[in-house]
Amino acid sequence: MHRAGRGGTLDAQPTQETETRVSKRIGWIGLGRMGEAMVKRLTKAGHAVEVWNRTAAKAAPLAEYGAVVVNSKQDLAACDTVFTMVSTTNDLKDVLFGEGGLVASAQRPRVVIDSSSISQEGSAEIRARLEALGVIYLCAPVSGNAKVAKAGKLLVVASGPKAVYDEAEPLLAAMSRKAMWVGEGELARVWKIAHNTMFGVIIQNLCEITVLAEKAGIPRNVFLESINDSVLGSMYTRYKTPVLTNLTFDQVTFTPKLLLKDMDLGLGAAKAHGVAMPAAAATRESIARVVGRGYEDIDFAVLLKETAADAGLDIQPLNVEVSDGLSS
Repeated sequence: MHRAGRGGTLDAQPTQETETRVSKRIGWIGLGRMGEAMVKRLTKAGHAVEVWNRTAAKAAPLAEYGAVVVNSKQDLAACDTVFTMVSTTNDLKDVLFGEGGLVASAQRPRVVIDSSSISQEGSAEIRARLEALGVIYLCAPVSGNAKVAKAGKLLVVASGPKAVYDEAEPLLAAMSRKAMWVGEGELARVWKIAHNTMFGVIIQNLCEITVLAEKAGIPRNVFLESINDSVLGSMYTRYKTPVLTNLTFDQVTFTPKLLLKDMDLGLGAAKAHGVAMPAAAATRESIARVVGRGYEDIDFAVLLKETAADAGLDIQPLNVEVSDGLSS
């Protein structure tokens, strides 16, 4: 396995020095709900992390956890490894290559590890631009939301140079219950796109069957508990149970707009690879309708409310305590 060094030269294998380098200085760009939770896991594991966020107020609280808040993205250029967690492909391009971007000056980090949900094509373009500058690039998207991240139960799936993944694995493991490598290039992007497409289809179906059960007379919390304890139950159905039971949509984990973006990525990938995905296509239209109705900074589980309204059911919060399956 070959990898590019900072100057663009190729080393056949990482030396003992480079194997430990990745943990010396760690930078982080992007402190939304996920980024904040992941940085806290790193600091809890004893790693020193330097952080930057476009909205500085979101970065300031992390100082209490030992993170160092910097004033600009280029302040992180001297780090060995910089993680990025932003919303879109264009956001990632901007923080890397835009004015004052991470790699826009002569000094650059050795490794960039991106955990954003972006397209395969956009990621490949970013990889080519970074490698031309002598910067190594790993994709490392995750499965889970901020609550899952806080509980240390993320799954991290990475792709890129295997030797560099092996160097970074201790950092990825500090933020997750498991980290795994799926191959070279952008294969982790394909995994994330497939994952989030399923994510959308499951919440659509879970809302449909929950409305069916409640309208027929089964208490919503009882039905959801039974699903969680059946062969169909999963970490996903469990951690969505409290919001579906008590309709606490203001406790945002992921917005309808972001889910719509991911469904579009999934359908775009399906078209590119010649794969029919009728369930995903129908789900995409349902989510688009929710977005069109003006739901923005609210959890995507509001889909339950809209599904119930379509069925003529006026659902109400049950105000009962239910487990999210994440507490130890």
